[in-house]
Amino acid sequence: RLLARPKMMENEVFMSFTFYSTVLIVKMYIVAIITGQVRLRKKAFANPEDALRNGGLQYYREDPDVERCRRAHRNDMENIFPFLFLGAVYSLLEPSPAVARIHFLTFCMGRLLHTVAYLLKLKAPTRSVAYSVAQLPCFSMALQILVATVAYW
Repeated sequence: RLLARPKMMENEVFMSFTFYSTVLIVKMYIVAIITGQVRLRKKAFANPEDALRNGGLQYYREDPDVERCRRAHRNDMENIFPFLFLGAVYSLLEPSPAVARIHFLTFCMGRLLHTVAYLLKLKAPTRSVAYSVAQLPCFSMALQILVATVAYW
């Protein structure tokens, strides 16, 4: 006998949100891996034990390229984590699947471009435009959540 499919899996908006959220989480893992690879390539370790294992304490140091990767990763955490909350709650409001998909796709593409612009040092204002574009659907979702819940304040 097959297990019953969870009701949540029947929610087209939630499944779209789940897809884009997973893409973004995988992207964050990739940035973390890139950061580690840049550390190894540049021999710039955050912990003395790692430096000792890889050539000596002189490699217990900061590097501008490693710090750029870390800033990109931190910016992801500052923006993707709120999106995960907003998108999940927004999905419960039963929005139009097409409109919801546009929200999720816009955020995802903005964050992907932001990361590319950050790591490849693309000319300004590419990164800030990507950041701003990604903020629009978050603001929209937050506003819709507030409107839907203000009666419960």
